[in-house]
Amino acid sequence: MADGQTRTATLTVDGKSFELPIYSPTAGPDVIDIGRLYGQAGVFTHDPGFTSTSACESSITFIDGGKGELLHRGYPIDQLAGQSHYLEVCFLLLYGYLPKKDELDHFEYTITRHTMLHEQMANFFRGFRRDAHPMAVMVGVVGAMSAFYHDSTDINDPRQREIASHRLIAKMPTIAAWAYKYTIGQPFVYPRNDLSYAANFLRMCFAVPAEEYEVDPVLERAMDRIFTLHADHEQNASTSTVRLASSSGANPFACIAAGIACLWGPAHGGANQACLEMLKEIGTVDRIPEFIARAKDKNDSYRLMGFGHRVYKNFDPRATVMKQSADEVLELLGVEDNPLLQVAMELEKQALEDPYFAEKKLFPNVDFYSGIILEAMGFPTSMFTPIFALSRTVGWISQWKEQLADPALRIGRPRQLYTGEVARDYVPIENR
Repeated sequence: MADGQTRTATLTVDGKSFELPIYSPTAGPDVIDIGRLYGQAGVFTHDPGFTSTSACESSITFIDGGKGELLHRGYPIDQLAGQSHYLEVCFLLLYGYLPKKDELDHFEYTITRHTMLHEQMANFFRGFRRDAHPMAVMVGVVGAMSAFYHDSTDINDPRQREIASHRLIAKMPTIAAWAYKYTIGQPFVYPRNDLSYAANFLRMCFAVPAEEYEVDPVLERAMDRIFTLHADHEQNASTSTVRLASSSGANPFACIAAGIACLWGPAHGGANQACLEMLKEIGTVDRIPEFIARAKDKNDSYRLMGFGHRVYKNFDPRATVMKQSADEVLELLGVEDNPLLQVAMELEKQALEDPYFAEKKLFPNVDFYSGIILEAMGFPTSMFTPIFALSRTVGWISQWKEQLADPALRIGRPRQLYTGEVARDYVPIENR
């Protein structure tokens, strides 16, 4: 545990008292250890959604929603997104410290030279319908990687775990870009070793064989920030899914495919897509006051997507950096010919000027700005969640590696509050 146990909590059940150890983390609330509760008292705890339950010990990411704080290995996310870049943050999450130049150079070299997919996997893409959602393609292709890369599926071999980690980080942009290319009927574009991680992804998405494609540095930087700001977010639903799958001893590719499947849910990874769909619903700038009034009406269930956050109670620390990128991208590309972006900019302006939103702390969050950026770049909303999955892969892998090294690792086995029928005898069909 993080600290030696120094205090206990007393639980009384049917007149009998039981002492439960309390542990103190380096940050965040103290934790009551209930691991022996069932054996001692014969009762379970009940916590739907696990919102008050610590399921693991981790040193990777910490969130303080009240302060609007997100730390990766202790470093504030705004500093990392503003001064670092995605692959350096990947190194930090994986290994726990900021690399020296030679370490970072070697890491970037390794990732860059793992970006190509096994050529036979191109045929695997062609087995999907052309109108398949890119997330469906990614779940299938990533899960199938275990059928192509047998030399990195032994989770008990540290070297194989390392190779699998590098492969997943390196190949995910290629998989996501090819899923996109396949759905629009264009030929696959292969990665290039002379481009950055973000530039490579943009080129694989938007280049065509008929002409040269140059990545604009502003778009490259914005894409890199989107990756960085979504790299990890503590024990959320998809990360917990990866950890639960991993606890059974499943191979790394299966675990990450499980995380992608969970992220696909609109309540998790689809927030920026929901934001864009809201902007489409508003439609024109003149209708914004109508929708703001609905959001403020207590008797109306309507709410503005992309404002506020379940975890962050004051502000989303990622949003400040993402807004900067959004402003840069929109200045470069303009909004004159895009009514959706005109609505987004005016909605942001009116919401920030409205005392109601300030009082309720409903500020634009990272999903609002990332949705705007991706729309301006030309991505369809169906690609928003795949880009999220691409970005989050390093977080999933870091959590996966940390869990496998944990001596307290046990297969996940949540309990239940059973409310069904008690034992009863089978009745033959003719007697029912």
